[in-house]
Amino acid sequence: MFPPVSLLRICLTFFLLGAESALAWGEPHHAITRAAVGVLPLWEREVLGEEAKALGDRYCLIPDQVFTDRENAKFAAMESAPGEVYLQILHLPGPQTETLEVVRSFMERAVQALREGRTSDAAKYMGTICHQIEDYGSPSHTLPGDNQFTLLQQFLPPGEAMRDQLVHGPIENGVFEVDLAGYHPVLLGASVAEASWRLLHRMHEAILNARSTTIPILQALYAEDGEGVVKHQLRAAVVDGQVLADALHTIICLGTGKVAPPESLALDRVGIAGFFPLEAPALHYPQTEFFSLPHWGYPRSGVILAGGKRAMPLTLRTEGGPKEFRQGLSAGMGKTLTYLLPRGVWRSFGVLAGLHPELGAKGRVEFTISGDGRVLASVTVGGEEAARKMECAVNDITRLQLSLTSRGIDGKSAYAIWGEPMLAK
Repeated sequence: MFPPVSLLRICLTFFLLGAESALAWGEPHHAITRAAVGVLPLWEREVLGEEAKALGDRYCLIPDQVFTDRENAKFAAMESAPGEVYLQILHLPGPQTETLEVVRSFMERAVQALREGRTSDAAKYMGTICHQIEDYGSPSHTLPGDNQFTLLQQFLPPGEAMRDQLVHGPIENGVFEVDLAGYHPVLLGASVAEASWRLLHRMHEAILNARSTTIPILQALYAEDGEGVVKHQLRAAVVDGQVLADALHTIICLGTGKVAPPESLALDRVGIAGFFPLEAPALHYPQTEFFSLPHWGYPRSGVILAGGKRAMPLTLRTEGGPKEFRQGLSAGMGKTLTYLLPRGVWRSFGVLAGLHPELGAKGRVEFTISGDGRVLASVTVGGEEAARKMECAVNDITRLQLSLTSRGIDGKSAYAIWGEPMLAK
């Protein structure tokens, strides 16, 4: 999903058992921000001028220093949260709806400040965005509700040397260099509404990546393997830096009005099969979303499970014969998938609705697309029929909902597939 990293260099000594801060990343905030700024096109760094250095030296820590740096605390504050000096959502992921509003608000203020020539203000708002992206993708903030890993340590007990230590700080602490050489920032949107929405999903990718590093880091800590700790920390830091570079690039392009046509054209369509719906609030499906038909399981992106056990390609019957799809969703009956949409950005939503030719040959399923609770399109497809193209207008929709209902005699054959679910401008 992410480009290969050409070089990761450790330039200073790693502090194996550093301060037990509750603030994600700490010192690495500087390294990640500097790396992201460093891969911006030259003209974008020239737009920032001296503020480019300040972004990595100071501004990326504004949300952590709101009680000590009162002058800049306003750049990490929300009008919708009057009186709240320290915004927890800038450090820990919240519900998608709240996170999206926060991301949109600070991006909008940064873009507006650039348009008005207030470069210093823009850089400070960008610093807040840097901090949020970096904290969300920090290995120390990966477990919802277990910020000090007390529950995780019950499953992965420490040795005697670390038995009584809080591990939040050691998991994140270190002094290292992040090298993003070869990475080219990607434009996230032609408007703040679109860009903040796409950034939300990029941040989700960083969160999942960071989760994959947490246990290896903890195991390396237990083994007093400093090099191992840094190796896995850098896996998280590099992806954080890539997401951040995309965000900074986008803000500067929107703030200066310099959006290259090829980049803009690349934004005309987007597939949502890999996005997490609201039903997966912490980027995983809870027990309440478990379904029993046509098999035991949860919605899957890119594959369909035979009997809930064996992954098979997403295949649909078409007029030209069976066709495999890399992009798509398989799901069970009676469970709705809800996706946030930025209002006014997308014109239409299209998808191929059908059953797997082999697994669903005896099934019959009703596919329903709704928007903000109102049915937009519905079609019933049998297992022996070709998949049906569904398309509907979504320009005023903020919640797109996909649902499935078995309409056949054999519910266990209702192997339904949403093929290539795509939003278009």
